[in-house]
Amino acid sequence: MIVFDFPSVLAEWPLLARGAALTLALTAVSAAVGVSLGIACAWAREHGRAWLRAVVGAYVELIRNTPFIVQLFFLFFGLPSLGLRLSPESASVLAMVINLGAYAAEIVRAGIATTPRGQIEAARSLALSEAQVFTRVVLPPALKRVWPALVSQIIIVMLGSAVCGQISVQELSYAANLIQSRSFRAFEAFIVATLVYLVLAIALRRLLHWAGPRFIFGR
Repeated sequence: MIVFDFPSVLAEWPLLARGAALTLALTAVSAAVGVSLGIACAWAREHGRAWLRAVVGAYVELIRNTPFIVQLFFLFFGLPSLGLRLSPESASVLAMVINLGAYAAEIVRAGIATTPRGQIEAARSLALSEAQVFTRVVLPPALKRVWPALVSQIIIVMLGSAVCGQISVQELSYAANLIQSRSFRAFEAFIVATLVYLVLAIALRRLLHWAGPRFIFGR
């Protein structure tokens, strides 16, 4: 007869709480910087010079066609051979930013590409600079159109942060693995971690859908 012992896992709730908090912190930083990088890359692919479009295109294709864990290991284990050593947390944030930036670039570019040409010409006729046209006329409605896809990608990156425990970042999956190694209750530990990830994902999705129209692209 199988006997479950969830209380022994839940007794380690401070460890789970710290892991969840670090997961959210990694996600917050990488989302802010990664989306900004994606917007810059989207602009470069649409309006940049030929060499810049080629560089950004190569970056996007490289990141989108390689596993996140390989990118993470390259930054943490590979860069020291070039003389650049990163802490586990720094490597994790950088890997998440680079990964999200590549996907966000294509998502935002899809929104930019659907902007009516007449809307852009009307903005230029008001003597707005190209930067003002992009930031005030093109970008807000583009973000509004692609916001659900962008939110989903941020959630995917948050869930992907689970592999950061492989380089000793003490996020949620690391906490669950540590608990199961202490209690020998792997099933219970990872069931609890799964439920915590589910709550975090749903809460973050609702928060972003609430915040987007109010603070990012307007109503």
